[in-house]
Amino acid sequence: MVDIARRRLFSRIPKAQLDTQTPQRMPWLIEEQAFIDGCSRCNKCVDVCETNIIIHGDGGFPELDFDKGECSFCEKCADVCPEPLFLPRADKPWKQVVKITEKCLSFQGVECRVCGENCEYSAIKFRLQVGGSAKPILNESDCTGCGGCIKPCPSNAIDIYKTESIKQEV
Repeated sequence: MVDIARRRLFSRIPKAQLDTQTPQRMPWLIEEQAFIDGCSRCNKCVDVCETNIIIHGDGGFPELDFDKGECSFCEKCADVCPEPLFLPRADKPWKQVVKITEKCLSFQGVECRVCGENCEYSAIKFRLQVGGSAKPILNESDCTGCGGCIKPCPSNAIDIYKTESIKQEV
């Protein structure tokens, strides 16, 4: 049994920069440890990804890189996988949403609405402020966690978080 978080302990990354968070995986994927135990690392999901966001991660396991683009929920990664690693597609793809951090240009007084313009699901809206720039407001129930707002953000102010671990500030 491979524990990716523990493998990172043996890397040369300084302890302060060590990220032991579970890597971002594909939608509809089973629980992390079952995935690690069952994935053959055949790379078929990497090859078939239409937005090229599935990359070779730590230990050769596939993971998502939203800095390259967004998940279109095309289901090709699940369809091509030779192992029984994916949940039924009728289920919600994953339990995650984005979080807009204080690095957002709108919080710095700069008018920017790039994230809202790139959100296909209209989960990011903007609240007008008297005497200031409009502030982004995330509607978690509309957010699919697709990552479409991450790459275009000019200040890298958007991250993906598991919904069990975050509450969006308003």
